Amino acid sequence: MCNPFHIAERFIGIQEVGGAVDNPMILSMLKLDMDWPEHDEVPWCSAFVNYICWLLRLPRSKDLRARSWLSIGRGIQLDDAEVGDIVVLKRGSGDQPGPEVIDAPGHVGFYAGRAGDFIEVLGGNQSDTVKVSRYPKSKLLSVRRLV
Repeated sequence: MCNPFHIAERFIGIQEVGGAVDNPMILSMLKLDMDWPEHDEVPWCSAFVNYICWLLRLPRSKDLRARSWLSIGRGIQLDDAEVGDIVVLKRGSGDQPGPEVIDAPGHVGFYAGRAGDFIEVLGGNQSDTVKVSRYPKSKLLSVRRLV
């Protein structure tokens, strides 16, 4: 089986188009499971992960909410994470609810590694593009292994 991370890497650099024009690739990711997004300037991190998993016929959330991934696969410890596992993070500042709350701000992507107190994540909608970014370990809600 191909690792989702290796497929996701091929999309690095895909980005939103500012103004009235939209990136058709991002729109196709968004519309894979939902009809409402009309533009690419919406949260699309979950759409990206869903799209990669769809390409590989892996389990997926079929939902645009990042935290919807908290019920997909099985939870594992960060120390056991492998490149390509799903990482679900809190988004925003202040006191955010824990993993028991699905309908709250979040971010999702593929585990790419660790650097000290940071988790490296390959994901979509990271500064409006697909790229690897670092997030504080304190933002981690769950690491999910697709089975």
